[in-house]
Amino acid sequence: MVDIIVDFLGGIGFVSMTVGQLLMIGVSCLLLYLAIAKGFEPLLLVPIAFGMLLANMPFAGIMDVGTADSPGGLLHYIYNFGIKQGIFPPLIFLGVGAMTDFGPLIANPKSLFLGAAAQLGIFFTFIGSTLLGFTAKQAASIGIIGGADGPTAIFLTSKLAPGLLGPVAIAAYSYMALVPIIQPPIMRALTTKEERKIKMKQLRDVSKVEKIIFPIMTTVVVALIVPSATSLVGMLMLGNLFKECGVTERLSKTAQNELINIVTILLGLSVGATAGAEQFLRSETIKIIILGVVAFAVGTAGGVLLGKLMNKLSGGKVNPLIGSAGVSAVPMAARVSQVVGQEENPGNFLLMHAMGPNVAGVIGSAVAAGVLLSLFG
Repeated sequence: MVDIIVDFLGGIGFVSMTVGQLLMIGVSCLLLYLAIAKGFEPLLLVPIAFGMLLANMPFAGIMDVGTADSPGGLLHYIYNFGIKQGIFPPLIFLGVGAMTDFGPLIANPKSLFLGAAAQLGIFFTFIGSTLLGFTAKQAASIGIIGGADGPTAIFLTSKLAPGLLGPVAIAAYSYMALVPIIQPPIMRALTTKEERKIKMKQLRDVSKVEKIIFPIMTTVVVALIVPSATSLVGMLMLGNLFKECGVTERLSKTAQNELINIVTILLGLSVGATAGAEQFLRSETIKIIILGVVAFAVGTAGGVLLGKLMNKLSGGKVNPLIGSAGVSAVPMAARVSQVVGQEENPGNFLLMHAMGPNVAGVIGSAVAAGVLLSLFG
């Protein structure tokens, strides 16, 4: 009887909890607080934080690898199937495409340049990461945080540096949630009061034919130039084609709701579960978090600076603030452009103008990931 009691007590998590696990439980609770109480990307941070909580429960075995004698942990199989095999991120893109209006980008194709400029943070941070001692694969995974696109960051990191998946994913989604805090000071520092007041001419109407041709044409062009980006961009464009073609309403609604919601839950839980104490509590994690801020800030600055240049070339017709939306945090970055513009001019409506660079940023980050995967995969 005594042996049974001793064995039972030995299997209680409290007995074997390490300081590292206790710290990670604290981190997960902090993320849950930010998601629930502060509203920071709750649809993503809640499952990620809860996955982290589960992974740091002693003896829970939620991420254990299966053997011939015992099955593996639940989230281990979900992670292997959905993330390691690169399935979940493209499915997220399918839903994003079905929810996104590409009309502003089609109406103003120059927005593509702003989306491209905002990817500067990815390559700037890639170089900085290599100088700090990270391998090229690790540096590529860290740099992609600058795209402000969680699924793309997960997709690339799972292929190039799976050991960094937890810190990279948490940094990427945290900075996406902090867009309204991080971007405005950079936008104000790089623009004048007069530039922020600029009103832009209303965008032209985009025909249904254009909206149908665009996703098909974009898929062909990207697949031929950067084949490694085909799965991400292809699913993004398929989702948008569901939305715009007018004959697949049921598929569009499924992609926008049931599919993306289910995949978000599974992706968030399994990504969070990679943040065990042993993998997360390392000096590398601090460097990744700092480099992630740098990547995001440089990307924002790159978009704004190109916006200033376009304003000069157009004779003062482009508000540089829309360049900050070139990072692919859709639609939050576009809303920030709108808010900062209205602070200087309450009659200024930049949202639809900013959606063009915002959508271009989604495409740009996926293409950047494809380039990095081609080079180092």
